[in-house]
Amino acid sequence: MQKLIIIGLLLFSLVSSAQELYQAPKGQQSRVSSFENRNGVKGDGGRSNKGAKGHAFDRLAAGETKSLLETSGPGIIQRIWFTMDDRSFAMLRSLRLRMYWDGSGKPAVDVPLGDFFTAGTGHPMALQSALFANPQGRSFNCYIPMPFKSGARITLTNEGNKDLNALFYDVDFSSFAAAPADMLYFHACWTRASRAAPGTDVELLPGVSGKGRYLGVSVGVLVDSIYGPTWWGEGEVKLYIDGDSLNPTINGTGTEDYIGTAWGMGTFAEQYQGCTVADEAHHQYAFYRFHIPDPVYFYHDFRATIQQVGGGFTADVRAIQQQGARLIPVTVAADGFYRLLETPKTLSDPDFPKGWTNFYRSDDYAATAYFYLDRPQSSLPELAPLAQRIQH
Repeated sequence: MQKLIIIGLLLFSLVSSAQELYQAPKGQQSRVSSFENRNGVKGDGGRSNKGAKGHAFDRLAAGETKSLLETSGPGIIQRIWFTMDDRSFAMLRSLRLRMYWDGSGKPAVDVPLGDFFTAGTGHPMALQSALFANPQGRSFNCYIPMPFKSGARITLTNEGNKDLNALFYDVDFSSFAAAPADMLYFHACWTRASRAAPGTDVELLPGVSGKGRYLGVSVGVLVDSIYGPTWWGEGEVKLYIDGDSLNPTINGTGTEDYIGTAWGMGTFAEQYQGCTVADEAHHQYAFYRFHIPDPVYFYHDFRATIQQVGGGFTADVRAIQQQGARLIPVTVAADGFYRLLETPKTLSDPDFPKGWTNFYRSDDYAATAYFYLDRPQSSLPELAPLAQRIQH
C-alpha cells in the first residue's frame, strides 16, 4: 500500500508539471532583455538595422558599466545567458555582476561573472545541472528563479584593464500582477581564502541574518604544490543553522563526500552535484553542490564553512613537512583511529602511528554561495577588489 501511495504521488507530480505547460497564467507577461531590446520593452525588439540582425552584442570597455535590465513592478527572472569573445581567467574575474531587488541601493548579488556560473578556477567547462548549464564550455546559463516585488536591476562592470569586444546576453523574465507575500529574494556571495594559517576554515557563506534557504555552492581550489603527492580534499563542510556557534547542526565527512562521490575526485556533472575540473597535473579543482532535493532552511541566521584538511600516508606527510610545508596533523587511521588533537603527537615522535594521516593545510579556495533571504539586501561585505580576485 505504501508503495502504491508513493507511485500515486509521483504520477500526480508529473501530471501537475505537465499541466503547467498548457496553462496560461492570468496577467503574466513574458519578456527578454538583450542588446536587441534592452529591458524587454513591448514591441520594441530588433529596431537596429531595419529589423535585420543589428545589435546582437556590444562592447564593454575597461572601466565601463552597462545596465542589462531595469524593470519595475512585480516579476521573476527565469533564465540568464551570457557569452563573450574573451573567456580568460583574468576577464571572467574582472567582470563584476550585480543584481538589485526592489530599489535597494545594495546588490543582493555581487560576484565575478565566471565564478557565478561555476567557473571557479577561471576555466569554463561543459556542464549541465539543475541550476546552471555551460554548453560546450562556450556560454553560461543560469536557471535559478529570482522573484522581485517592485523592481529589478542588473549591471555588469568591466573592472579590468582590457576591453571586452563582444558581450552577448539575455535576461528572460516575466511580470505579473502581484508577487507572492512569502517570496524570498535570491542572493549570491563570493569569497576567497588563500595562504590562511593551517586550521583556518574557509567561509563558503559568511554569516547572514534572516529567514531563508541555502541553495548551495560552487568552489574552485588551487592546490598548493608544496604538499606534493598528498590529497587535499579531506575537509568537512559545516552548516551552522539558527544560533549554532562552536559546533554546527550539519557536518559532512569529506570534500568529495559532500558532492556525492568518494575516494578522490574526478570529473562528472550531475543535476545537483559535480566536479567540472580535476586537473591533478596543474593542481586545480572545481566542484558544486546544490541542495534542491535536500533543502537547507534557516529562520534566524546561517553560515557555511569547509575545513582545509588533506591526507596522505605518514611517510609522505613527514617528508613534505620536512620540506617546509605548513601543516598540523589531525588524525591517523592505522590499527585504530587516533585523534591527534586530543592526544597530541608530532610527526617526529618515534611512536607516531603509521597510516593514513589527515592534517590541516593551506590551499587557495574561491567559493560562490547561492541562497534565498527574506529581504532584498544582506549585511555581507561588497565584492573583494580586483587585485585580490585575480592574484595567483
